Amino acid sequence: MTRSASPRLRAYAGLAGLGLVAGLASGRIELVVLATPFALAAAAVLALVVEPQLVARISLMRERALEGDDVTARIELVSATGAAQLDVFVPLQRELTLREGARNPLAVRLRPGRARTLELPLHCARWGAFAIGPLIVRAHDPLACFSWEGRLGSGAPLRVYAQAESLRALLPPLETQVLIGNQVSRTKGDGIEFADIRAFVPGDRRRRLNWRASARRGSLFVNEYHPERNTDVIIFLDTFTDVRRGASGTIDLAVRAAASLAGRYLQRKDRVGLVSFGGFLSWLTPASGTVQLYRILDSLLQTEIVLSFAVRGVEVLPPRTLPPKALVLAVTPLLDARAAGTLLDLRARGFDLTVIEISPLPFVDPGQGATAKLAFRLWRLARDSLRARYEAAGVPVIEWREDLPLDAALEEVASFRRRARVLR
Repeated sequence: MTRSASPRLRAYAGLAGLGLVAGLASGRIELVVLATPFALAAAAVLALVVEPQLVARISLMRERALEGDDVTARIELVSATGAAQLDVFVPLQRELTLREGARNPLAVRLRPGRARTLELPLHCARWGAFAIGPLIVRAHDPLACFSWEGRLGSGAPLRVYAQAESLRALLPPLETQVLIGNQVSRTKGDGIEFADIRAFVPGDRRRRLNWRASARRGSLFVNEYHPERNTDVIIFLDTFTDVRRGASGTIDLAVRAAASLAGRYLQRKDRVGLVSFGGFLSWLTPASGTVQLYRILDSLLQTEIVLSFAVRGVEVLPPRTLPPKALVLAVTPLLDARAAGTLLDLRARGFDLTVIEISPLPFVDPGQGATAKLAFRLWRLARDSLRARYEAAGVPVIEWREDLPLDAALEEVASFRRRARVLR
């Protein structure tokens, strides 16, 4: 800790020095006598002052939370020598705010050898990975002549996950994988969902015989079923650009949508992977289970917009990141041409692609002048033209805004698939 003298001690020392110099220069003993108490006070302070031996520990009631939750930070302080006055300040990121009535910094007094516990209630206003601490402390001696400043304790990690949307139904894939899951496959095999009947051939199991059809037609017929398979789902997150207004932006909605989709598909025993495609490229290969869910959520916490002018394409991704027959859900504001071209490339390679457009319109001000309004109108026409390109390639594009449920937007894709012809 760094020690510094207070203005009071500097005043004592200055008066003592001034009186001694003036007395010796003028030969007047009364000036020396007048300066003596100040010199003795400064000497006594220097002799009696003891640096406080502080130890601090920061902990959280829980290390994981959701947007909008409250978390309490616990600060434990102890000093072997005590502290007459200790000012404690906890640095906080702007996404973490104090609850009503809480104060930061705090002023406390520590007795020698006795621990003191402070609680700081926090509100998680936005998702992200944060560190609470280290503390910034300032201690004063009993005479308020010296102060010590420094940082104590190590930061306590806090992960705040995006608030997930409630999803009752998910997009069915065009093709499933070979592993067992909860998704009914279009193919025929062993399962519980009835598909069709066919004539009996040697090797069929007797328990699959359809006795009513056999009796009606005079020959043996067996039932066929749709097997239950899983799906490979790739969440393609566009992180090239972000449009913000106030504390909210398109990247916040994109992370919320990605977290909601990942959790719901993993709950259905599918394999889910993540590709963060932008100025900073990252990926997670598809896997299933609770561990994969936390991997995806932790990866989403690191999502940020990094300015880059590099040309990127699908070829920069490892082969296992995009398995064949995968359902690709692209979450994008459709603002960067590189992301738009990559998605069309994925569709040309035969991937089952759906575009979830995070609409930037609520975050854009069209302006007041005639030129600004014309530019805004041309920009919207360019976006409509891009959507038409996707739809011509057989890619459904749904628009999602914060004031609309994501469930309703996904239902539009399901309706589109029921009416559309599958393109190969």
